[in-house]
Amino acid sequence: MTGPLRPTAFLDRDGVLNVDTGYPHRPDQLVLTPTAARAVARLNRADCLAIVVTNQSGVARGLFDLAAVDRFHAALQARLAEAGGRIDAFYVAPWHPDGVVGRYAVAHDDRKPGAGMLLRAMREWPVDPARAVLFGDKGSDMEAARRAGVAGVRVESDTGDLDDAVRRWLDLGMASTGNA
Repeated sequence: MTGPLRPTAFLDRDGVLNVDTGYPHRPDQLVLTPTAARAVARLNRADCLAIVVTNQSGVARGLFDLAAVDRFHAALQARLAEAGGRIDAFYVAPWHPDGVVGRYAVAHDDRKPGAGMLLRAMREWPVDPARAVLFGDKGSDMEAARRAGVAGVRVESDTGDLDDAVRRWLDLGMASTGNA
């Protein structure tokens, strides 16, 4: 996409936006973390791109397919919309070297801690890397951010206050000035 570069929040999914119940993939398994909807709406109001980057090894493990991931994301999008939030794009890494589904049973740079999903999003969207951050709950998220050359902010899995982390990032001027 073209246009002026924009501040961007990359968001891990399981544990950050929704409670990680162990390979959630059905809409009835969707439980938002306490402040996820408020955080995404705050990002949208600040004119930040909101892009999900999520490892989904359940696909490689044969637990569900990419269509199930798409249905889950549609349900997530609908729930966030109830609070005025919107995800601009979803990037999914279905690979895992221990998988049982042949085409996904490989190591792949999209899988965090690899930076592939973030780098692809930065090519496909008008992301300003100097004003980009990855909000995640695992060390692999922070490593992916480092490898992609963007800031990383860790939030507590399932119970962390994502909205507070987003507010602090915006208050520091990251979304408008690029200052660290």
